[in-house]
Amino acid sequence: MSTLERYRREAARLARQAATAILKVYATSFGVEHKDDASPLTAADMAAHRILVDGLRALTPDIPVLSEESAAVPWSERRAWPRHWLVDPLDGTREFIKRNGEFTVNIALIEDHRAVLGIVLAPVSGELYSATTGGGAFRERAPGALPEPLAVRAPARPLVVAGSRSHGNPQQAALLAALGEHVLLPMGSSLKFCLIARGDADLYLRLGPTSEWDTAAAQCVLEEAGGAVLDLDGRALTYNAKESLLNPDFLAVGDPRVDWIARLRQPAAP
Repeated sequence: MSTLERYRREAARLARQAATAILKVYATSFGVEHKDDASPLTAADMAAHRILVDGLRALTPDIPVLSEESAAVPWSERRAWPRHWLVDPLDGTREFIKRNGEFTVNIALIEDHRAVLGIVLAPVSGELYSATTGGGAFRERAPGALPEPLAVRAPARPLVVAGSRSHGNPQQAALLAALGEHVLLPMGSSLKFCLIARGDADLYLRLGPTSEWDTAAAQCVLEEAGGAVLDLDGRALTYNAKESLLNPDFLAVGDPRVDWIARLRQPAAP
């Protein structure tokens, strides 16, 4: 077994432990705090954070761990990291608060500014998506289920566009209108990427702020399924390459042979 595959298995195990802790809070009448940027925070975020950070540090003491809930690491330190774990203990806290089940645990291993391992786990459904560079992408429908290989699809008509339940704006709607006939499929958290990776959607456009921990794990899954995650100049998203941990606007796509960016920028049909 390769080192990367061993890491994938251990990270998946930790994700399931974090999911158990999240669901314990989910079953209660939990309180909600707000961070300095006004984003919500619950006891589930912190419980999952502790499990993942402690577990990854025990697994790989020499690899730093950067979590959404402990992200205040100065660039002067981060820029020297050749690789690191990048964790979102609970992606989709707004969906968690709404109790719609559309939230995930995200774990990525970053090497040379790319995600080489990705774990995306949906605690409510139990579905786990995982990938390693060169090793393919897989879905486990429940704990202990056989992994199913994932593959993106060729574009169909009408196009299926994965969209955010909690974010969106008129500019985004105007760009999507240029695609012509399409179906918008609302979904929370990094599950939007997974819809594309398993061939149930064609693309996801995100305008507005996201952080590196929101996308890294799911980008690895989507890329290994045959897709891509690109900024609006057509470059793949990279990680720990600048002081800010915010991503640019981006497009996640199933079939990278299509020039989706050009299609979004063409005038909408009357």
